[in-house]
Amino acid sequence: MFRIGIDLGGTKIEGVVLDSTGREIFRKRIATEREQGYQHILNRLKLLHDELVASVSGQPTTFGIGTPGAISPRTGLLKNSNTVCMNGQPVKADLEKLLGRKIEIQNDANCFAMAEALMGAGKGKKLIFGVIIGTGCGGGIVYKGEVITGPQAIAGEWGHMSIDPNGPPCFCGARGCVETLISGAGLENRYAEQFHVKKALKDIEKEFYAGEPAAVQFMQVFFRNFGRALANLIDILDPDMVVLGGGVSNFGAIYTDGIEQVRKAVLTDELETPIVKNQLGDSAGVLGAALVGI
Repeated sequence: MFRIGIDLGGTKIEGVVLDSTGREIFRKRIATEREQGYQHILNRLKLLHDELVASVSGQPTTFGIGTPGAISPRTGLLKNSNTVCMNGQPVKADLEKLLGRKIEIQNDANCFAMAEALMGAGKGKKLIFGVIIGTGCGGGIVYKGEVITGPQAIAGEWGHMSIDPNGPPCFCGARGCVETLISGAGLENRYAEQFHVKKALKDIEKEFYAGEPAAVQFMQVFFRNFGRALANLIDILDPDMVVLGGGVSNFGAIYTDGIEQVRKAVLTDELETPIVKNQLGDSAGVLGAALVGI
């Protein structure tokens, strides 16, 4: 049985085919073209799906899709996607009708966590929490090789825990969400508010490493927020490993200064939870989609 996975992003749609051993045998990326609307995106998904199926000469396949947001168990409609034309739409039902097959749709952070748990940094561990700290913040929980979604499909939504109820407003309606304080976009926004100049995160990082006082002061606040946020989820789940992904996970000081702040905030005498960088990079999402497919 071959496994097909598609990672649906705002700008690109990536697909992969894995054989029964998990070996990649075909990969393709196309533009999402989301500005042309919901039905066009479905047609793009069908176009890529059909090409992936053709790459294995129509042999039996499973199929999974990873996307921002989640399918509401109550309504069957997509919610919380940053490709807003998809929200409120019966994506799963429409795609199953269009493709003539059953499919599985999972949140992209769940796909990331699944891939890292089975094929990446968390291989061999029982309970993995996968964290994406990129433009936004997301999370996924994998236990014994299965994604935990919860009855409301919100398990692992770490990015929307509030760690400062008086903090900046979030698009979800709350204030001081993790996403507003430690995501890439959140950090750039907070820096602009504090210093009245817009800078890319990579430039702030360079200034931090160069010892520039404003950047050092700013990043110390980031480390404390990161530590509080990670400690909260470790206190609840006590996972065997936390795997970090997304652009912010490439900031090396997270694994020293950031983890030190987790150690200070966590409710235990000694932090034993490994907090590690992902191993699969940008491939995690599409590989995870293939792994969760039905």
